[in-house]
Amino acid sequence: MELDIEFENKWKKLETFLANRFGKVPNMEAILYLIGINEFRGRMPKYKFSKEEKQDLIHVGTCTLMMQEGFYQLEQYDKDGWPHFKKIKELEHANLEEQENMLKQLMFQYFEI
Repeated sequence: MELDIEFENKWKKLETFLANRFGKVPNMEAILYLIGINEFRGRMPKYKFSKEEKQDLIHVGTCTLMMQEGFYQLEQYDKDGWPHFKKIKELEHANLEEQENMLKQLMFQYFEI
């Protein structure tokens, strides 16, 4: 129970931090997108990323977080600055809620919350 309260407090702290920075509370997908943008080493497009590029950035954010636990390894950045990852191990026997909580924990580490 106490661990749940600590977890929720950290999540609220992260939401507040990001809301103060960007003007609204982001959902999980938006946070993964922000991490992906942060890890992207290419030139930012003049206007907006395409829908496919946004999905790729969410994938980059997810892989970046999962690297912290040894699930992925960064292989290289391509000529356009996109990182490419290699899957090292599978996430076994985790339901959707467990996966989401793991990603949240990894976000706390990423943002040093």
